[in-house]
Amino acid sequence: MTKKKIAWITDSTAFITDELSNHPDVYVIPLSITFGEETFEDGVELNTDQLYARIRSQKEIPKTSQPSAGRFAELFEQLKDKYESAIAVHVSGKLSGTLNSCLAGAELAGFPVETVDSKSMSYAITTLINKGQMLSDNEMPYTKIAEILQEEADKSENYILLGNLEQFYKGGRMSGTQYLLGSILKIKPIIRINRNGEFELFDKVRSEKKAVKRMLELLGESYKKNAILQVQIMHGNVHTKAEELAKEIKTIFPSIGIFIGEISSTIAAHAGEGTVAILWQNEQYETSSLLLPVNL
Repeated sequence: MTKKKIAWITDSTAFITDELSNHPDVYVIPLSITFGEETFEDGVELNTDQLYARIRSQKEIPKTSQPSAGRFAELFEQLKDKYESAIAVHVSGKLSGTLNSCLAGAELAGFPVETVDSKSMSYAITTLINKGQMLSDNEMPYTKIAEILQEEADKSENYILLGNLEQFYKGGRMSGTQYLLGSILKIKPIIRINRNGEFELFDKVRSEKKAVKRMLELLGESYKKNAILQVQIMHGNVHTKAEELAKEIKTIFPSIGIFIGEISSTIAAHAGEGTVAILWQNEQYETSSLLLPVNL
């Protein structure tokens, strides 16, 4: 049997579009979410509706954990007979050990896997996989594709308004000082994942309205310097709020496409219900061959 060239591996922090979900060469390894003594696989045994319901009713902040190396090794053993190689695009290595588990699993299975650190999460991972699949259509070696995607990861920009400051703090993603500023002084922090793939407190404003205005200003600054075809608005069970933000973006930047989607359960476990984030790729005009079709 002739082997396929490349399998695509990612994790459940990515936004899995219908296209990726139905793609025969895409495989998603879930992270785990734990409430007390109960552990669930993200997107398999626990969806976002169930997650929010448990947090509301139990007032318990869940914990998350990376997949084991053994879980990856098991998958790669299955793929060895079907594929020549794999490219794995994962959540930032500074935010999760998933990337390291993948590397260890590949070594255990003896399967050639190139890993790409997205230095982000959610739709930023989706964008990289989409670009990689476009490159693979041109018969480019998988090692070269992974190298290009690692460079592409630096083009991602994101700004996040947290839905639950306490969850983010108790999940170890925010310092005590930053938490006190937000909870006592009612400061609305704008969080981002920086170029190193780490969460950082980017700005502090007095209200959500001002925070949204500031994020639109940041989008405008990037728009002046880069080719931005699409903005992704990711949210935690606040679709109406996401729609309102989409209208504002479309009014100011009518040529930019908009995509709206929900954050995964793993992300929601830290960021909380009510979270709203915007993401985009700062493309250079001369690299337009890598630009993706716009979803309006």
